[in-house]
Amino acid sequence: MSSVLFDVPGPRARLRYRILTVVGIAVLLGALAYVIYRFYDTGQFTARKWSWAEYRVQQEALFNGLLNTLRAFAVGAVLAMLFGAVFAAARLSDHVFWRGPSTVVVEFFRAVPLLIMMFFFYYGLPTIGIKMSPFMAVVLGLTLYNGSVLAEVFRAGINSLPKGQSEAAYALGMRKTQVMVLVLLPQALRAMLPTIISQLVVLLKDTALGFIITYEELLDWARDLGGQLLFGRPYVPVIIVASAIYIGLCLLLSWFATYLEKRNRRSKKVLPIDTGDAGNVVAGSAMGQV
Repeated sequence: MSSVLFDVPGPRARLRYRILTVVGIAVLLGALAYVIYRFYDTGQFTARKWSWAEYRVQQEALFNGLLNTLRAFAVGAVLAMLFGAVFAAARLSDHVFWRGPSTVVVEFFRAVPLLIMMFFFYYGLPTIGIKMSPFMAVVLGLTLYNGSVLAEVFRAGINSLPKGQSEAAYALGMRKTQVMVLVLLPQALRAMLPTIISQLVVLLKDTALGFIITYEELLDWARDLGGQLLFGRPYVPVIIVASAIYIGLCLLLSWFATYLEKRNRRSKKVLPIDTGDAGNVVAGSAMGQV
């Protein structure tokens, strides 16, 4: 028995796959156990290296770093979505006057590395008299880079829809703006949602680059605390905590995407129409005529 893409494995193949799975899991667990042992052997789990968590000053510094990370992410995500929507609409325009410049802008900012943009905004612009705070430089870099990527995501998602959708809307007398907003965009969002959330996860992780231009976010807190001699230079414990926070935030975004996808799926279901009363009315009318 076979499927369209591959042959269904037989008993021997299934046994072989199970053995390989068990061996792979054992290797991963062994590697993880070795890493934990090396941490323990080098004193990374000693009380001194974790004593920083008892100090209120360090707790407040961690909270402020996390708050700055979330603030840069929130502002950058909103602006990147707006940037992507505007430039995607411009790239889909029938007028070369809008389509040409928007294509140049999107392709340019997609090609320039994000770190170079942050360096330019924070260190380069002051040389010509334009000063930016670290927060503004981080947000502007996140907006331009991720907004350009999202513009391509929006454009590709709308272009992936069947042409019959827009042709039917035009046949009803809709203008292009109405077709885009009322017909194409709601359908495209369902298909684009996983990619949009994935790009927002990338944007969240990219906020960590802000520590290079002295933005006091989560990674900047980890760097400062990890180098303190008072706690025995707790680089590994601090990195573990920071990594756990980043992983938790990314998992929250993934959960939010799953929730939106399930909600969209439920909204597409059509409820059955109760025709009981209508059937009684029709039957009554027929008996009256008789």
